[in-house]
Amino acid sequence: MKNVIKLKNLMLIALFTALSVSCDDDNNNDNMVVDNTITGKAVATPNLSILVQALVKAELATTLKGAGPFTVFAPTNEAFTAFLATTPYATINDVPKEALTQILLNHVVTGSVKSTDLTTGYIKTLAKGSASTTNNLSMYVNITAGVKLNGVATVTTPDIMASNGVIHIVDKVIDLPTIVTHAAANANFSTLVSVLNRSGEPNFITALSGTGPFTVFAPTNGAFTALNTELAPGGIAGVSPANLTKVLQYHVVSPANVLAASLTEGQVVTPILVPAQTFTIQLSGGAKIKDARNRISNIIITDVQCSNGVIHAVDKVLLPLL
Repeated sequence: MKNVIKLKNLMLIALFTALSVSCDDDNNNDNMVVDNTITGKAVATPNLSILVQALVKAELATTLKGAGPFTVFAPTNEAFTAFLATTPYATINDVPKEALTQILLNHVVTGSVKSTDLTTGYIKTLAKGSASTTNNLSMYVNITAGVKLNGVATVTTPDIMASNGVIHIVDKVIDLPTIVTHAAANANFSTLVSVLNRSGEPNFITALSGTGPFTVFAPTNGAFTALNTELAPGGIAGVSPANLTKVLQYHVVSPANVLAASLTEGQVVTPILVPAQTFTIQLSGGAKIKDARNRISNIIITDVQCSNGVIHAVDKVLLPLL
């Protein structure tokens, strides 16, 4: 009888130990398998251990062991530490799961994209922001000097090949991009950013970093160069701050995340300018805008999706009646 009781006690201890280990395993990545998948490669890389923790918490570790293929821009431990220092959270496990999931998905692209396949321009991540439930967030890739993403993160170790895709290690966490993030990242919008920051203007940068949603028809540098010629001899510098404010407001629609597919022939659009003025969409021969002065601007880039809205690039500055 004593032997039976002793055996039962041993079995209970073994069961308790097994359950304890199982619970611990749910909260760390110590026992994750090293294999040739993206997740396995990350597990095998010591400087990606916080990324692995994040993937486990967000329940994406299994996803990135799947067929894919995926391209993952993988932040280092140092990148995550620097990112956490800008947040109220002490560790990656303190970040709310939904927010963490979207941040991680903002580092993932469908397909196996090697560094040599990347070109300067926009690609789609698997993340979504609050502005659109259907249009995934855009990422701006700049290969002018190395590979830079959204003007924030640089690829430091490219082309770690996995059985289901490829990993590129990056030196920063790529947070969900706002309208301002994408405007600042693309050098073709540098004049726009400068004008938004011009002395005497409202704080457009803070406003366009807000919740939105916003639809911004963003003039390129070439558009501002053409306007400078159009307004000669005084050029843009001769435009009063009050009138420049009206011009800039004429390019912003809110609250709305208007995708290119929803634009219609003859559609009348009312931007945030007060008192209200409108412009008209024309689709024949390509998407265009006719402004209040009957000037025509071509929409040359569409659907740059941000967390708080969408950008469409235009080749001419839209002018309201002043």
